[in-house]
Order: sequence, then structure tokens, then C-alpha cells
Amino acid sequence: MIRTVRFHEYGGPSVLKLETVSIGDAGHGEVRMTQEAVGLNFVDTMLREGTFGVPLPSGIGFEAAGFITQVGSGVSGFSVGDRVGYFYAENAYASERLINPRHLVLLPNDISTDQAAALLAKGLTAWMGLRVLSEVKAGDTVLVLGASGSVGAIVSRWARHIGATVIGLAGSAAKLGKVAEGADIALSSDDRDLPAKIASIAPGGADVVFDFVGRATEVIAAQFVRDGGRILTIGAASGQPHFDLQTLAKRGVSVQGGSTPQVVTGGRVALATAELFSAIRKGLFNDLQINRYPLYEVTRAHGELSSRKIDGLPILVP
Repeated sequence: MIRTVRFHEYGGPSVLKLETVSIGDAGHGEVRMTQEAVGLNFVDTMLREGTFGVPLPSGIGFEAAGFITQVGSGVSGFSVGDRVGYFYAENAYASERLINPRHLVLLPNDISTDQAAALLAKGLTAWMGLRVLSEVKAGDTVLVLGASGSVGAIVSRWARHIGATVIGLAGSAAKLGKVAEGADIALSSDDRDLPAKIASIAPGGADVVFDFVGRATEVIAAQFVRDGGRILTIGAASGQPHFDLQTLAKRGVSVQGGSTPQVVTGGRVALATAELFSAIRKGLFNDLQINRYPLYEVTRAHGELSSRKIDGLPILVP
């Protein structure tokens, strides 16, 4: 018997229930893994609230890390005892699970289970934006909207390491300190002098705008991207933006979005994870605290995640 989290109705954190179920042995094309850490992502709260309309009852969560305890027939390339993680496979909130090995990434010995669970999905989303949707390079000016969020924080630090000048935009003055830790310049979206301040840093606008907020920041994104620049919409926590694409096209501005599981596939997985693990080794994200919640406190974890009370990178520990 294993512990798993499911919900039988949409709603607030209280709908999440810790249940005990049997999953059996690994079948053909499966492995069974013990999960030592499970990633918490804001998209999990949207799933719980019914934004995506999944059939009920439903499991929840998409990323975790642990080790393989059983290998089913027809599986090659993985062995019992292998340390593994994944960044997109449904029903991740569990102490153990059966999983198709195509989802799995072998973890190097110097990458901890906590680091993998906390950073695989968020880090690969950042990689997608920096390396696929755009090619941020030294000397670029990058504006990050939603820089106080976990992916925004990772993008800020990684882009700055590449050599870009990073302007991090906080939703309020109260979050400026948090944003300043990862950006070269931290500004607040409610600052009356915002246009003048950005113009002084990036005359003509930013080369790349990362928008992790969406509808609430669409005007800012369009206003502060330079002619010929790029707006990358990833996550859209406040809802999908509605850009005037015709006007932006006249300025030569491209608007792109992307889903990590759809973009980071095939041969890109090995490249992306190798570059992410290298960034972790270099200490790019060392100042981002990993916050551990016991699996049985999933309701509290979701409450704090929904209310933006979590600093750093949250994980569940089964």
C-alpha cells in the first residue's frame, strides 16, 4: 500500500485528500519507483481549482524524484537502485508509483533528490525560454515580469549568469528585496516612474520580455519590449494575455509561448538536463531555499502556495 493525494471535487486546498491505495508490481514497459521528493508548482493549484477540467476523482502533481525499486519486462536502460527524476508525468503526489520510463531522467550523483524535485520542471521551463523560445546572450537586456516567482527567479539568475542585464519586475514594492536578489535592477510595477526608469536602463526597450503573469502585465510587456524584440508568455498566472498582435507585428515584435513537456522532448531532454545540472553545480540557484513539506501537510502547502507565502522552491516529502 502506498500514500497518494487525490481530490474528488474542485476547490480550495481542503479538497486534497491523502489516501492509501495499492499499485501492484511493475508491468510491461513500467518501472516502480519510491519517491523521496515531489515538486510543488503553481499549476497544481490551477488543476485543483478546476481550471483544466480534469475528470474526477483525480491525482495531482507532475514532477518528483527518487529511486527505482522494480523494473518491468521490456524495459531497458534502467535498473533497480537507479536514482531518477521526472518533470512531467501525472499523479506525482505519492510515496511510490508506477511510471513509464520514457518520462525518467537519470540523476547524477552530485544532484540531490531535493534539488531534482525542486528544479527539474522549473529549471527546464527557464531553459526553454532562454535557449529555445529565445537565445538570450551576453549584452542583452531582459525584462522579467513575475520575477518574484520561482521560474522568474531562476530565469533572472540564469540570464544574469549568461551576461544579460536583468530587470526584474515585482508586483509590489514589498517584493522588491526578493526580486533584487536575482536581478541586476529590481523595480515595482506600481512605481509611477516605471517608464522613465526602464528607459534609462534600456533605451528603446528590452530585447526579451519574459512574462510569467499574463493578463495582468500584458500592457507592461507590450510597452517595454523594443522594436524587433520578443515577448515570451510562459505560465500566465493571471490568465492568458490578449496582445494586439497586429500592432506588435508592425513593430517587428514576436510573441511566443511554450509548454515545457511539448518543447523539451526527444534529444532536447538530454541537452536541457545537462545544462540545468551544470547550472546547479555552478551554484546559480544556491540562494533559492528549498522548502520541505511532509506529504501529509499537502493542504497547508497548497494554501501557502496559492497565497504566495512560499519563498524559494517548495517540495513535498512523502
